[in-house]
Amino acid sequence: MSIKAGDVFTWQRTFTVEETLQFAQLSGDMGRHHMEPDENGRLMVHGLLTASIGTKIGGDLNYIAREITSEFLRPVFTGDTITCELTITEVVQMEGYKKVSIKTVNRNQHGKEVLIGSSHGIIRD
Repeated sequence: MSIKAGDVFTWQRTFTVEETLQFAQLSGDMGRHHMEPDENGRLMVHGLLTASIGTKIGGDLNYIAREITSEFLRPVFTGDTITCELTITEVVQMEGYKKVSIKTVNRNQHGKEVLIGSSHGIIRD
């Protein structure tokens, strides 16, 4: 796949109670806010589960992350639909691979930013 700086990719998903509870089991993070519904019957989705949306795009690109930075801006709840917008900010061709830098913005169904981040890694040729 040919990529260049400025390329933008998106992926969207809606988080469910079932997968939030499954992630709690897998990660061991069973904080009360992830296990007990709020006054609206929602669970708070784990930050790392929210951040995992971008890994679908990374997988499509065969991207191997070496560093990931995330800033969690506001909570995500079950039933929220989150869109990850991933922008390629730099591509440097090396021998046998490309060094790649990425910026991400995750927004909820109301257009509010919930998570921003960056990553550096490689894509093998």
